[in-house]
Amino acid sequence: MDFMPVTAEEMRQRGLDGVDFVLVTGDAYVDHISFGAALIGRLLEKRGYSVGVIAQPEWNRLDSFGVFGRPKLAFLVTGGNIDPMVNHYSVAKKRRQKDSYSPGGQIGLRPDRATIVYCNKIKQLYPNVPVITGGIEASLRRLAHYDYISDKLRRSILLESGCDIIVYGMGERQICKIAERLKNGEKITDIRDEPGTVFKTNDITDIKNCIELPSYAVVYKNKALYAESFKLQYENTDWITAVPLAEKYEGIYVVQNVPAKPLSERELDEVYSMKLMNAPHRMYSDKGLGVPAIEEVKFSIASSRGCFGSCNFCALTFHQGRTVTSRSHKSIIEEAVRFTNEPDFKGYIHDVGGPTANFRKAACKKQIESGVCNNKRCLFPAPCKNLDSDHSDYIKLLKSLRELPGIKKVFIRSGIRYDYLLSDKKSDFLEQLTKYHVSGQLKIAPEHVSDDVLRMMGKPGRSVYEDFVAKFANMNNRLGMEQYVVPYLMSSHPGSTLKSAIELAEFLHERKMNPEQVQDFYPTPATVSTCMYYTGIDPETGKEVYVPKNPHEKAMQRALIQYRLPQNYELVKEALTKAGRDDLIGFGAKCLIRPRKAQGRQFARQGEKPWQKKAPESDGLGGKKTQGAGQRGEERGIRDNGFKTKKKTIRNVHKKKH
Repeated sequence: MDFMPVTAEEMRQRGLDGVDFVLVTGDAYVDHISFGAALIGRLLEKRGYSVGVIAQPEWNRLDSFGVFGRPKLAFLVTGGNIDPMVNHYSVAKKRRQKDSYSPGGQIGLRPDRATIVYCNKIKQLYPNVPVITGGIEASLRRLAHYDYISDKLRRSILLESGCDIIVYGMGERQICKIAERLKNGEKITDIRDEPGTVFKTNDITDIKNCIELPSYAVVYKNKALYAESFKLQYENTDWITAVPLAEKYEGIYVVQNVPAKPLSERELDEVYSMKLMNAPHRMYSDKGLGVPAIEEVKFSIASSRGCFGSCNFCALTFHQGRTVTSRSHKSIIEEAVRFTNEPDFKGYIHDVGGPTANFRKAACKKQIESGVCNNKRCLFPAPCKNLDSDHSDYIKLLKSLRELPGIKKVFIRSGIRYDYLLSDKKSDFLEQLTKYHVSGQLKIAPEHVSDDVLRMMGKPGRSVYEDFVAKFANMNNRLGMEQYVVPYLMSSHPGSTLKSAIELAEFLHERKMNPEQVQDFYPTPATVSTCMYYTGIDPETGKEVYVPKNPHEKAMQRALIQYRLPQNYELVKEALTKAGRDDLIGFGAKCLIRPRKAQGRQFARQGEKPWQKKAPESDGLGGKKTQGAGQRGEERGIRDNGFKTKKKTIRNVHKKKH
């Protein structure tokens, strides 16, 4: 067993004078099942094809793409596990300082819009060789899409890259079929009917049941029509109910075939049984470099695919679909046993889950036979009456893993959908989760507490979150444990106003919560929320949506969530004043911050110098201690740092005066 070849010399050592496929990826070559390039390459090898890997080529040099010469069948191109623009730029459009999918975390080893750059270079070098793209970048940009970094509606990546065909979604089924057809002598231009692919054509009259979307020229000028087009796309993401979609450009159509059928349990087991090196290629270790992204996934287990949660800010509906399929217990247990034979395994499985950890099967029997519902969702605005809320299979799987020799702890970190958990009439899973699979803190994602914002997110209402937190606390009390919920929160999502941001701040203040991590809404391609951000329209209802776009307002909304931080004081004060909530500036129990001048006068009235006064328990810088051990430490650190910094500044001023 060895890595796939990365040089011509390694290719020849295998007795090959060329390869069937050259796989070009924007990531470092990590031979692990969670890296899409490695998965596809190894699957093709298992089918009898030869594959050479060009990882992070020097894109300004044509010869970087000619390492293996002309492939016998095709080039396969992916921008990597994360969309390169998201990988490169923060929501503030600032260049990131680290790329976890590159050796040593180095930034700059892949270009912006890597799929486009790579495909154009390959077509320059080998104009007549088929180029097939896949991965998250190509999948989510397969039709006209809003691009946040350039702030414009871009054309299909099929046209911008010059590739011949896009494989969208998870890709295993499609790539194996295309490989077989190319091997049998078919031209890439004749492959027009494979589910889960996108191709270009001059004529759509022979495409059965095809819906023609508004043309790119039209949606580029008319945001309302783009919202309508996006709705049609969103309604055609299920492999059973979808129909082909065609989008017209000047003189050509881009056609999206129906999604590919999800892999069955047996097929998933086959994929995850493949033998890989489970490590970055040796060329990185020879240079003393690791690839950071491997650390979290090396001892994690992917147990399922697909998600019927359908959060508006998530692209999973477009990429994996809403139908959940899972691996067998046998397959998962075998993977866990392999972990125990690894020299660096310490006995801890970091995660057992998928897009949503506690989804292990389709939402209902109807989905399996007739596909997902286009006119309603499984969990929003409330769980569907047909929802099969049963965690028994997942409980059994986790128990089997816990009992394996060499396994100390099995964590669940890929996210629990708490509204689904609550819809299960039994409390077995909550008990098992609390007792065995949490380590002090359970991270869940309510995202917000304003019901108006949550509706725009497609998330359950505030009362559902509060119900879960109460039940989790009660379960901990019953088990004699001390564990706490840590919420992920999002600022500036479409629909979020200063009023709703203040509502969230008041919620946090009331519960003595001090979140360290806050995510500004990031408009990524192919999500309902991104469509709202770009158009100002909810594509599902056609109604207008308020969108916070002004950077200063976004900064205020974010600061309100972390109102305790000293550096956020002026932003919080401005936001409260602007919203007419000066009642939250003062010394009352419900106040978020204190007036600075008044604070100094208070010290003077008490006959103390400001630098002699101890920080009060609720001083607007750190607040009262929380009940959670982890959060208690976080708040204490912020309170101490904030007050000490302020005290030091005052002392320095005092010394200068005297």
